[in-house]
Amino acid sequence: MPIDESRPFLPVSIAVLTVSDTRDLASDRSGALLAERIEGAGHRLHSRRIVRDETAAIEAVLRGWIADPEVDVGITTGGTGITGRDVTPEAFDRVLEKRIEGFGELFRMLSYQKIGTSTMQSRAIGGVAGGTYLFALPGSSGAVKDGWDDILRFQLDARHRPCNLVELMPRLQEHLR
Repeated sequence: MPIDESRPFLPVSIAVLTVSDTRDLASDRSGALLAERIEGAGHRLHSRRIVRDETAAIEAVLRGWIADPEVDVGITTGGTGITGRDVTPEAFDRVLEKRIEGFGELFRMLSYQKIGTSTMQSRAIGGVAGGTYLFALPGSSGAVKDGWDDILRFQLDARHRPCNLVELMPRLQEHLR
């Protein structure tokens, strides 16, 4: 994927949320891995939290990110499966203004190459609300690597060609003008 080195890198502020009934900061490998990759890429880690698999709790964090002008992007890890406690996509549905359908589609395509048909159980989702990009990744460290290394790392780099999400940020709230 081409990076145009003649263009400046523009760091964005990214918040991370792990959705889990069992993890804490010490045992949250996926959240730690994502935070490490965000900072390693030159972006700002705005915050990192953990909440239980409860729709209202996840929604509250998402709405907080949307309301915070310091958060450009929010990424969750966990809660995207199909069990009864997996409710992250439902929380996203409550806040998203526009879905980025291609994110989930691309994530599952890339994941299929590594885990085969098991990827059908992933409900990875992306979208925009209030000028903030929101992405939900599955909770495994492998899924975090796939989502960040193969998709978000490029789309959140203003130098990525032919286009990227960063260059669209100033236009995300055009409908409000």
